[in-house]
Amino acid sequence: MPAPRLQALHDAGQSLWLDYIDRPMLHNGELARRIGDDVLTGMTSNPAIFEKALAQGTAYDAQVAAAPAGSSAWQLFETLAATDVRTACDLFRGVYDATGGADGYVSLEVSPNVANDAAGTIREARHLWALVDRPNVMIKVPGTPAGSEALCQLIADGVNINVTLLFAVEAHARVIDAYLAGLEARAASGAPLGAVASVASFFVSRVDSEIDKRLDALVLSGLLTADAAAALKGKAAVANAKFAYRLFSERFSGPRWAALAARGARVQRPLWASTSTKNPTYRDVIYVEELVGPQTVNTLPPATLEAFRDHGETRRTIDAGLPAAEQAIAAVEDVGISMQQFTDKLLVEGLAAFQKSFDTLLAGLTAKAAALGRPVSAGR
Repeated sequence: MPAPRLQALHDAGQSLWLDYIDRPMLHNGELARRIGDDVLTGMTSNPAIFEKALAQGTAYDAQVAAAPAGSSAWQLFETLAATDVRTACDLFRGVYDATGGADGYVSLEVSPNVANDAAGTIREARHLWALVDRPNVMIKVPGTPAGSEALCQLIADGVNINVTLLFAVEAHARVIDAYLAGLEARAASGAPLGAVASVASFFVSRVDSEIDKRLDALVLSGLLTADAAAALKGKAAVANAKFAYRLFSERFSGPRWAALAARGARVQRPLWASTSTKNPTYRDVIYVEELVGPQTVNTLPPATLEAFRDHGETRRTIDAGLPAAEQAIAAVEDVGISMQQFTDKLLVEGLAAFQKSFDTLLAGLTAKAAALGRPVSAGR
């Protein structure tokens, strides 16, 4: 029986994707149950999630111990991750088929080493696409200029893409243009458009975390009162995401989009990422409740999903209160906090955190392989 609050969110046009994966849940019935009970229609993964899954328990030990001699840590990780993502894709295949390919996707990320290398991103994305070999896998690429360039080619190739680490509306605009250009190139080659899908992962809570930190610094320096800072906190991240949705609505309308839609193209849905609440004084489902609307995705970590199941409220909010959103951003800018500067900083920090998680993952996997008598090389 689907949870009523989660079903209401789904019925409002928002897809719920689980921001978590581990091998036990794929085989013990937990994910299959959650697809029904939690109305899940997709799943995302990243190196930090895989690192935690690999470090805990022994679920991966048999496959690690059976790795071909001479494997590298990277090759072993690819094998393990592709196995899990392939299994998850199979579990979501019913959703994919029932929605005609509109939903039911599972994401797997390219390595951070190619974040600023378009050719490298294209090469790795094609490799992972072939390795998983499922129509409902999405390959994650970062929302850098190089990632946008790669996106255009990969969409033309027919590879499903999740563009991640988007913080700025300007970056989102670049990604949408690349997606549309990729579809146009695919159409020009005579290939069908309806079988390729993409989402644009716009990060939310990290924006408020960065603004809160900067506001607190202004208070400490005496440039802002505590009351004034409190009045500005917890508003800009939602406002920023609302602007991203407004951009989505504008770009996926008009003659350019109509020509592609007539050939069966799908919109590139906005996906709200980083939606767990970092500040304990904020409502624990604020980044779900305030971003509800049609043709959107929210990727939820388990704790946030459970919180919404218990007390989340659904109403269409994504395109409501835009004047207030504009005022919220203007108020932050007025106290000297540049949205462009800190969203650029968040992208750099996001890529660095991605690299750190990936390095930790490979180091942990190397140690595990050695302990199981199947040492791996450090190279790729």
